[in-house]
Amino acid sequence: MASSDQGRGAIEEELNKLTVEQVRQVKEQVDGEVGLLQDSLNRIRTAAVRYEMASKALHNLSVHPAGKQMLVPLTASLYVPGTLDDAHKVLIDIGTGYYVEKTMQEGKEYCERKIDFLKANHDKLVEVAAEKKNAADQVNLVLQAKLRQAMLAR
Repeated sequence: MASSDQGRGAIEEELNKLTVEQVRQVKEQVDGEVGLLQDSLNRIRTAAVRYEMASKALHNLSVHPAGKQMLVPLTASLYVPGTLDDAHKVLIDIGTGYYVEKTMQEGKEYCERKIDFLKANHDKLVEVAAEKKNAADQVNLVLQAKLRQAMLAR
């Protein structure tokens, strides 16, 4: 805690040496970085939800017997009727158009590994985003103080 307070003091000291226009540029840059981090967090959350849905779909698929009639998704909104042939093997999309045939259990494990990986990255990114947000708040405070000084100097 003391080291973070010292770090904040050093950053604030450096910001105080800058002109109002330079502090504005720093603020814009830090705000842009915060926005990018938020976008990344949203994409990670979306990917994790998709893997969770895939894992649930694999579980639901494993309980259906062969020959079961079902709707097969072609797109997010287009389904066609189909018949379940073999529920023991599934194709896993591993990216860039490559698919791997795995057993149902291996498919579930793949989804769980991806979910764990995404959650770990999400947690790290949340910490970085919080630090950037604090930096943005600090830059904003310095900018407001400099603007008040400029107004009083007039």
